[in-house]
Amino acid sequence: MLNELKNLISKEILLEWRQKYSFGGILLYVVSTVFVCFLSFKKIVDVPTWNALFWIIILFASVSAVAKSFIQESRGRLLYYYTIASPQSIILSKIIYNSFLVCFLSVLSLGVYSVMIGNPVQNLSMFFLTIILGSLGLSSVLTLVSAIASKAANNLTLMSVLSFPVIIPLLIILIKLSKNSIDGIGWSVNYRYFISLFSLDMIVIILAFLLFPYLWRD
Repeated sequence: MLNELKNLISKEILLEWRQKYSFGGILLYVVSTVFVCFLSFKKIVDVPTWNALFWIIILFASVSAVAKSFIQESRGRLLYYYTIASPQSIILSKIIYNSFLVCFLSVLSLGVYSVMIGNPVQNLSMFFLTIILGSLGLSSVLTLVSAIASKAANNLTLMSVLSFPVIIPLLIILIKLSKNSIDGIGWSVNYRYFISLFSLDMIVIILAFLLFPYLWRD
């Protein structure tokens, strides 16, 4: 499985490199959205507003980046994957690659956001850990939902509907943790939130690992 994961992740990177316009479009979305916020607010003093806008940008950038995971795959390519790799390797490789992609976009968004609007975060290490776990959770949910939606005709609409109930509790924890990071609240207070966030990420990954083979046979 490790060898399959390595080859499949390499394939994802190669395809992303060949389709640079897609990644460039996501970067343009992130920068332009932050710039619009800058033109509207100049500098955001209110912490909840800063926090909410940041996660709105991350959420829509994640959807744009991950939605193409299975939707862009042709039927012939999926049949080829079926013959060379196990379904568990395929779904895990997609989740791992998308997690790194969403994490990169999140850190980039934070950098651009901080330069243009300011950065009120007092506990950066906690905030970065929140971004990493949040990227893992968002990419896992969206990757699994993308696999389900790719089997339907109106896949983008179905993806939005299916991902909404799972993403909401994830976003609630992320907003709470990031707010505490901005306020500089200690690790001891946020320990239970990190446990809940990590548990939610693992539940989604395990469900994807167990359920995707049944979807893959179809």
